[in-house]
Amino acid sequence: MTNYNPASMKAEEFISHDEILETIRYAEKNKHNIELIDKILSKAKPQKTKDGYHCEGLTHREASVLLACDIPEKIEEMYKLAEEIKLSFYGNRIVLFAPLYLSNYCVNGCLYCPYHAKNKRIPRKKLTQDEIKAEVIALQDMGHKRLAIEAGEDPVNNPIEYILDSIKTIYSIKHKNGAIRRVNVNIAATTVENYRKLKEAGIGTYILFQETYNKESYEHLHPTGPKHDYAYHTEAMDRAIEGGIDDVGLGVLFGLELYKYEFAGLLMHAEHLEVVHGIGPHTISVPRVKKADDIDPNAFDNGISDEIFTKIIACLRIAVPYTGMIISTRESEKVREKALKVGISQISGGSRTSVGGYTTEERPHDTEQFDVSDQRTLDEVVQWLIDMNFIPSFCTACYREGRTGDRFMSLCKTGQIQNCCHPNALMTLTEFLTDYASNKTKQKGFKLIEKELKNIPREKTREIAEANIEEIKKFGKRDFRF
Repeated sequence: MTNYNPASMKAEEFISHDEILETIRYAEKNKHNIELIDKILSKAKPQKTKDGYHCEGLTHREASVLLACDIPEKIEEMYKLAEEIKLSFYGNRIVLFAPLYLSNYCVNGCLYCPYHAKNKRIPRKKLTQDEIKAEVIALQDMGHKRLAIEAGEDPVNNPIEYILDSIKTIYSIKHKNGAIRRVNVNIAATTVENYRKLKEAGIGTYILFQETYNKESYEHLHPTGPKHDYAYHTEAMDRAIEGGIDDVGLGVLFGLELYKYEFAGLLMHAEHLEVVHGIGPHTISVPRVKKADDIDPNAFDNGISDEIFTKIIACLRIAVPYTGMIISTRESEKVREKALKVGISQISGGSRTSVGGYTTEERPHDTEQFDVSDQRTLDEVVQWLIDMNFIPSFCTACYREGRTGDRFMSLCKTGQIQNCCHPNALMTLTEFLTDYASNKTKQKGFKLIEKELKNIPREKTREIAEANIEEIKKFGKRDFRF
C-alpha cells in the first residue's frame, strides 16, 4: 500500500517513493506489451478540434512504459509523435534566452556543484548593481531580451533584497535598441512572503530544479546547508504559487539518480501542480551532470547516454504536451539538434556560466558553474536555427500582456498560438536581424520571415504583422506585440 496522493501538500505523499518503485516495476513488466504501448501512443496523439488541437497527455505510469520500451520501431514512433505534438502547440518557434549569474556565494554543501561552501579553490564573486548593468548591456548588445538570473543560496551575501534590487536594475537598462523584457529567476527555495516580493518585482517564471526526487539520495547529495531539507525544497512550488507566481519551472539534474526514478518523480510533481493549482509547470528543464571546477561527472554512476537523453525529452513532450521544455548550453550542438526535433521549445545561446562572464573578452572558467559545451555566439545559434527551419524567437509578449499561468495554457490548448506567438516571434526576430545580426544571418532570416508570414492563419493578423515588420525595418519602431 503506497502513501501516494497527488492532492497532498506533503512532499513525500505527492512524490511517493513506493509509487515510483511500483511505476518502474509496472513499466518494466509492460515494456514489450505492444497492445498497451499502442494504446498509450494513440491516447497521446493530438486531436484536431474546431479551435485547434487538443492533447490528452499521459500519466506518470503511462509515460514510464514508453520510456522503458526498447523496441526500435516504437521508439521511432515516439520521436515522430513528440515532434508532431511540439509542432501542433508551439509550431517551429524556438525561444532564446541567456543565464545571468549574479553571485556564486553559497552556504550549501551540494556534492555536484562547484559553488558548494567547502570549495576553497573557486574565487567567490558577487556582482554590484553597476557590474550587473555592464553585464546586461553586454547581453543586450548580443540581442538578448530574456534572462534567467542565478545566484547561490547565501542569506548574508545574496539576501532577497539583493535579488530584488538586481531585477529592478535589469529592467531599468535601455541601451540603444536593447531591453530585457523578461527576467526569469532561478534561486533557492524560499518563503511565501519572498515569492510575493518576486511577483511584485515583475519576474517571469520562477525556476527551481529538484536535482533528485529520491529523498535518500537528495539528503546524501545535500549533506549541509538549508538545501538539505527535502520537504521544504520539494514543496517550494506550492509556496511560489501561493505567493502569486503563475509560471513555475521544474527540472531534475539527470545523472544523480536512476533516470527512470527521476522521470516518474518529475511527472508526479507536474500532476500534483495540475491537481492542486489547476496549472502544470510552465517549463521543464533537462540538465545533465557536467564537469565543473572540482566536480567530476564520473563520480556519479547514473550518467545517461545521448540516446537515453533524447528519449527522455521525447517522452516528456508526449506526457506534458503544453509545457515549454528547456535545454541549456551544457549540451553540445549535436545533442541540442536532436533534442529540438523531439520537443524542446527553449534554448540558451551565447551563454556564460560564470559570475561577470559577459563583460570579459575571453570566456572566464574560474567561476563557472559548469563547462559550456555549446560555445557558439548568439548570432551563430540564430543562424543554425534558421538553417534547420526553426524561427528563433525573442518574444516575451504573453508575460507582459498578463497571459501567464492558466491564461497561457488556454491560449496553447486552443491553438491560438499560431495567431499570437507566431507573428510575435517573426517581429522579434526582425528586431534581432535589424539591430544585431551578421549579414549572412540577416539574409537567411529575412527569407525565413517572408516564408513564415504566409503561415499565420488569420488574414487580418498577417496584414498587421507584415505592416509592423516594415515599421521595424524602415522606421526603427520596436516592441510590437499581439
